[in-house]
Amino acid sequence: MSMSEVCADGGKWLDAHYDPVACLNTFSSCVALADLSGDGESRLVVGDLGGLAGMKLKVYRGTALLSESTLLDLPAGLVAFFMDLHEPRIPAVAVASGPCVYVYKNLRPYFKFTLPGSEVNTLEQDVWQQVREGHIDPVTLKEMLESIRKKAEVPLSVRSLRFLALDVNDTDEFVQLHKQQPIRRQTVITCIGTLKKSTADEDGVSCLVIGTESNDVYILDPEAFIILSKMSLPDAPTMMDVTGQFDVEFRITVACRNGNIYILRRESDKPKYCIELSSHPVGLVRVGKNVVVGCTDESLQGFTQKGKKLWSVVLPAPVTTMASMDLPTRGFQAVLVGLANCEVHLYRDKNLLSTIKTPDAVSSICFGRYGREDGTLIMTTKGGGLMVKILKRTAAFEDRDGAPGPPPAQSIRLNVPKKTKLYVDQTLRERDYGVAMHRAFQMDLSRLRLAAAKAYVKALESSLTPMSSSLTEPLKMNAVVQGLGPSFKLTLNVQNTAACRPVMNLAISFLYDESLYRMRNPYMRIPLLVPGLIYPVETFVECTSDKGISDIIKVFVLHEGRSIPLLTAHINMPVSEGVTLN
Repeated sequence: MSMSEVCADGGKWLDAHYDPVACLNTFSSCVALADLSGDGESRLVVGDLGGLAGMKLKVYRGTALLSESTLLDLPAGLVAFFMDLHEPRIPAVAVASGPCVYVYKNLRPYFKFTLPGSEVNTLEQDVWQQVREGHIDPVTLKEMLESIRKKAEVPLSVRSLRFLALDVNDTDEFVQLHKQQPIRRQTVITCIGTLKKSTADEDGVSCLVIGTESNDVYILDPEAFIILSKMSLPDAPTMMDVTGQFDVEFRITVACRNGNIYILRRESDKPKYCIELSSHPVGLVRVGKNVVVGCTDESLQGFTQKGKKLWSVVLPAPVTTMASMDLPTRGFQAVLVGLANCEVHLYRDKNLLSTIKTPDAVSSICFGRYGREDGTLIMTTKGGGLMVKILKRTAAFEDRDGAPGPPPAQSIRLNVPKKTKLYVDQTLRERDYGVAMHRAFQMDLSRLRLAAAKAYVKALESSLTPMSSSLTEPLKMNAVVQGLGPSFKLTLNVQNTAACRPVMNLAISFLYDESLYRMRNPYMRIPLLVPGLIYPVETFVECTSDKGISDIIKVFVLHEGRSIPLLTAHINMPVSEGVTLN
């Protein structure tokens, strides 16, 4: 596939480089841009997973591979940060791998920080002590460890978990090899970030922020690599975004494995706010004071830093990765979203600004200064390809809201005026004359009720509209007149609208001008009315006048033996085209 086929979006991007066989297997958390030589040219640093045997730290300059170093374990993330104030100002690279953080300076190993060990289950220690003393055999050991794993609050160590996964034939050899060694339970790093120490300068000294599998977040000193702060989370963190300064105020936004997002602040060692999502997050980016989250239900959602939902956008495909796009020279901030349909969407708030088509699904995205170009977009694909695009200096993005919903103007806050003197005077009046105002209101309400009652009685007396006169007997009726005359068929559809109570002992009576009409059944009984069913009541009306006039027939539904109707209605009879002769 040629690069002209994958280029899109009106030529806003220049295709600088595309290597489909770069063999890079990585994620956005393992990609960074940094000036590692102090010459003003930024390099691309990649933590390549490369399979279990080929894990490497690779550094690119332009389109060429500058150096690579072997990693001992799978990288969970890497960051570039300034750890001191020495000249020249060259950042170090920290790679989180397993339980350790490997720090590289001048592309050489500089320091290794290992996470403190976790608490070991006391019952597990007692069981292995009995094995060491020869009191129990491997079969009994396996049964006891299984019981401890089901009931204990503290998880088992890696040694015990490996022992439980072995076949029966391999347990004796494993026990003889490890029973004399002390038990340790070591957690691993799941995500890593940086936090400015005291100044917000671009080359200011930064602390390392580490999320661990044991539900803890550590902040490390950049020089001594000691733990400055420790915070706890309800579940293991998977992604994080850090802003602020450690010595002043900071916020750490963390997405956890339970599907929630927590916000940590300086003054507390536990989450300050919680954002509950409808599905698990796969991407987390902070834009200004808002948090943008990509979820597994193919949606992109925006929240405030206190957890209030601002907007939501439905995406055409699942999210594979996300990254922020920040251009300080233009004052432009947006979010880059990689999708499984080989597209990268650029969003500012909920507005889609740009779409970039790629030859393969994108696995990682990084935007920033590469070489001497400020607006460089670097992407790796699932097939191992490397793509580099440069934003044109003449490129302009316009907000276009293609998502259905209310217009953007509806989200603009109203300019509510301050309290005026008239408002204050009215408030004081209501407070001083509250009793008199209440009495006047009650008088007006009584008059309104009296007028409504008079209108109701008038409607009942004139029988102008069908209505129920008893709340205990909810009935509904409509009439249908069929025929051209002189004989008409009159059908009354009666329905009991109650929820579950039947109505019985009802009758229908007709009131009409006997000089114009004659009815076969002017009084009929209605069977028991079951709730919800419609009962048709039919009768025949004959016109006995030859004057070519019509009149109204009144219908009354009432209880047998009572004179007060439950339902009244009037039927406008059509003009008859003939006359019935006696």
